Amino acid sequence: MFRAIADKIERDPAHLQTGLDNLDRWIASGIDQRPKLEEWRGRILAAQRSTEALGDLLALLREDGERAEYEREFSPFAGVLTTAERRPFILECSYSH
Repeated sequence: MFRAIADKIERDPAHLQTGLDNLDRWIASGIDQRPKLEEWRGRILAAQRSTEALGDLLALLREDGERAEYEREFSPFAGVLTTAERRPFILECSYSH
């Protein structure tokens, strides 16, 4: 699913704003993972300013492995994919359990 999110952001970097909006909302709600969320804010702000940083963020979303999985635990990109775009991943998950 994160690859699909990366693809959509790559096609339209305006979707980075969804991540910033989510971060603002989560931090305002008092979530106790503020350092992790601020790390994501830094990545997104950098990606808005630089194509190199955007490439790094997209690579993180597409990367396999434990480090990427750990980083994505607090991914702020909920809402970037529509329900229809998420459906194949939801169905895949339900079949694997």
